[in-house]
Amino acid sequence: MNRQALLIIDMQNDYLPGGAFPLPDAAPAAANAVKLLKTFRGKGLPVIHIQHEAVHEGASFFLPGTHGMGIHEQLTPSAGEAVVVKHRANSFLGTTLEEVLKEQGIDTLTVCGMMTNNCVDATVRAAVDMGYACTLVHDACAAAPLSFNGVDVTAQQVHAAFTAALGFAYCPVVSCKEHLAAMGVTP
Repeated sequence: MNRQALLIIDMQNDYLPGGAFPLPDAAPAAANAVKLLKTFRGKGLPVIHIQHEAVHEGASFFLPGTHGMGIHEQLTPSAGEAVVVKHRANSFLGTTLEEVLKEQGIDTLTVCGMMTNNCVDATVRAAVDMGYACTLVHDACAAAPLSFNGVDVTAQQVHAAFTAALGFAYCPVVSCKEHLAAMGVTP
């Protein structure tokens, strides 16, 4: 079938500058996501927005009803674009995402969003395991810095490690410019 959609994961205000959990490189990632969004809309291709709502005890961002939970204004869903609300990292777990994809006959996903090391990773792995073809647009994603066993890892290193792992075993990983060129668009 090969019907493609853009899957935008958690491009929400709390991850951007001024938010409750801003990610390094979130602003340039969002700018590239805007380019993808405009291209998909311009070609009449489906767009699906994933929005995280934190309902677990102790949550400090993506709180229900807050500005921070809102989708970034430059990526606001248009009429007819699906918005799938999730409560876990995997965008399929406990959501309507699979139903939306099946209803629209989608079998190929272009994925962008935040965080590379959590929701993007969990969703891409689940999608591929479920039989969807995916392409990850690495510079339309952002990661968080992490620490493990006394080692501090920068957001850029975390992003590189997670995208490398996805590219190794799960899906092609390309730049926004490369993906737009493959769609016949000069960025």
